[in-house]
Amino acid sequence: MSRGVLVLAPGVTLDVDGVEWTVEEVEPQLGRIVLASPGGERECRSLRWLVNHPGVRPLQAPAAGPVRGGRPGVVLDDLTEEQLLRARIRAEHVLEAETGFRGGHPSMALPGEPRPGYDPQATTVGERRRAKAAEVAAMPPMEAAALGIRFMSERTLERLAGKAGRELVLACADGRWTRSGGGHPSVTGEVREAIFAVRQESLRRSRMSFSARHRLLQQYVNEVFPDFPLAQVPSRNTFVAVWREWFGPDGARQRYVRTAQTAETGQRVVVHRPGQVVALDSTPLPVKVRESVFGEPVSVVLSIALDLYTHSLVAFRLTLVSDTSVDIAMLLRDVMLPLPMREGWGEEMEWPYPGVPASVVAEFAGHKVAALPFFAPETVTTDHGGPYKNHHLVDAQRVLGCNILPARALRASDKSAVERAFSSIKTLLLEHLLGFTGTDVADRGADPEADALLTMSQMEHVIATWIVKVWQNRVLGEYAPSWGPGEGHSPNSLFAAAALQGGLDLEIPDPELYYQLLRGHHVKIHQGRGVKILNLWYHHPVLEEDRFRGPSARGGRHKGGWLVRSDRRDRRSVFFEDPDEPGCWHTLRWTGLPPEGEVPAFSDATASSLLAEVRARGISPRTDAELLPVLLEILGSAIPVEQWPSRMTKREKTGRSRRTAQSAAAATDRPAPAPAKSPADNVVAWPVEAAAVDAAVDTERRRLREASVVHAPTPPPRLGDSLRRRRLFALPPDDAPEAQEESS
Repeated sequence: MSRGVLVLAPGVTLDVDGVEWTVEEVEPQLGRIVLASPGGERECRSLRWLVNHPGVRPLQAPAAGPVRGGRPGVVLDDLTEEQLLRARIRAEHVLEAETGFRGGHPSMALPGEPRPGYDPQATTVGERRRAKAAEVAAMPPMEAAALGIRFMSERTLERLAGKAGRELVLACADGRWTRSGGGHPSVTGEVREAIFAVRQESLRRSRMSFSARHRLLQQYVNEVFPDFPLAQVPSRNTFVAVWREWFGPDGARQRYVRTAQTAETGQRVVVHRPGQVVALDSTPLPVKVRESVFGEPVSVVLSIALDLYTHSLVAFRLTLVSDTSVDIAMLLRDVMLPLPMREGWGEEMEWPYPGVPASVVAEFAGHKVAALPFFAPETVTTDHGGPYKNHHLVDAQRVLGCNILPARALRASDKSAVERAFSSIKTLLLEHLLGFTGTDVADRGADPEADALLTMSQMEHVIATWIVKVWQNRVLGEYAPSWGPGEGHSPNSLFAAAALQGGLDLEIPDPELYYQLLRGHHVKIHQGRGVKILNLWYHHPVLEEDRFRGPSARGGRHKGGWLVRSDRRDRRSVFFEDPDEPGCWHTLRWTGLPPEGEVPAFSDATASSLLAEVRARGISPRTDAELLPVLLEILGSAIPVEQWPSRMTKREKTGRSRRTAQSAAAATDRPAPAPAKSPADNVVAWPVEAAAVDAAVDTERRRLREASVVHAPTPPPRLGDSLRRRRLFALPPDDAPEAQEESS
């Protein structure tokens, strides 16, 4: 039987009667080779025996090209620490036989070197090699095998004599340690084509087992390659091994794997300056906090904006229950605004960046600025959540001049930095707070709701302090910049380096940016009634002026409409910019509000409930003032027994707290100056809100009663008022005879 050309070289694997042997040494002058088995056994055979043996066939041929260190393509990194240690010990023995010193030079002599029999002044190289071979042969076999010098003969020392340094260490390494894989000989070209065909077919079908896929493999080979013997189709175990080597462990859901295969890879964005890419994301805060109305423990949502170049947390927001497009738009606005210094913050937390002094920044901002970068974002990366795909947020990003770059589906690398930031916030800060709920329900404490201590405003202050004082000064580690991979950097140092290299664009937006980021409505102004925004009427005396009669001078898509902006977090008022005075905004109040007093804030959800209740009752009011009793009833004005706080459900309490929190957030975002409040002032108890509702109801009833009376009647005089007008015991004057006669 012809076996072709048999190439013998160190590292070649031979199949001898079904057992794999590796050629370790070839000695053509002596006509013999040294074979090593996977179990560590070594045998010395003659070349004549090998050539004439009928059961020998090559399993692996050596690669073409120059061989360095005995095997092609092998480097020291391919060895484990233990294997590298054994190779170095063997190399030291070779150096001792060649030079007389384990280090290879007299300057590196160890204590007691050179040993007797290895002194280069008294022995030759041949004598030292024979002494080393005799020393190895006299060692216990197990000890010699542990050191890797069991089969070190004089011929081996001669073969390794011409190598030095790393090349010598590689040559002293066992070839079986770095033997390249033999692959799968049964996977021929036909089988390879069949495996890829089964892969494409399994993506479109429902999830199936490997046994079913193996049957599809056999079917494909049988029908497409009828001459291919089915007996040579790989077994199921081989098929599973090849499948996992080529396509992974196959543990993902079927739709995720299918979507990942069809998604386009796209072009990778290289970030090289602050503000180039800002990632936005939201996640439930794993800490229970106390809401500001009833003091009940609730869950809040944390939204952050992360600069991908410096990894600075440039802005964050806490919202009750869920975030909306308005909250995300205001989060982008916070990225552009400098963070003011807060009570309790020291000088070490003030603006430290070079290029612009802190006094100049404070002069532009109007207050002392904390050590947190602010800039105009160029590109915003978001996920595919509802608040991020809202048309309102898209318009807000266009107002800011941002490019919208949504993350690709099933591509974790697009938002890996912001996801890692959430994990870091949890492990570095939130785990240490009372009320921490853990990663999931199984990791939750006995009663995190009872442990909740911080209010929503206090939690916001804690996170802001931690970001400025800890996060911005923490070493980034693996997120070091490309121009300084070995240097230690923090978000603050990276922003300072960018400011020194490219300068700092000190651009602080105007306060009117708040109104520009709100949702716009192009409506008609009705004289005497005002404007209708989302089924509610709003009015201001300025709308009665003659210049607002008729359509506006606007052209294009919204020709003739007047632009009015609304904040969905507080529907009590909308905002209208005076066209003749740019920057002058008028607040249009809902016509259903009483002229005196205040009504608790209500959002879009409450307004929808109000209109639904009106439709359910069959009410068709002529003015929005008739909707006020229904609204007050929804807000809890009557306060019957079932509306007591002790009898309200947690969902109802959370709804009331959410309206209060949204109103407070909207009032904070407005540019109108407001006095600073302490965290304790932000807590509004339920009796306070109930008293405010009762006052609004009384004011409205009084107004209706007064409006129903055309002329107010004159109240009757009190008893005794007519007697008090004159003095009963006063005598008449002398010059009044008529009065005396009448009295007599």
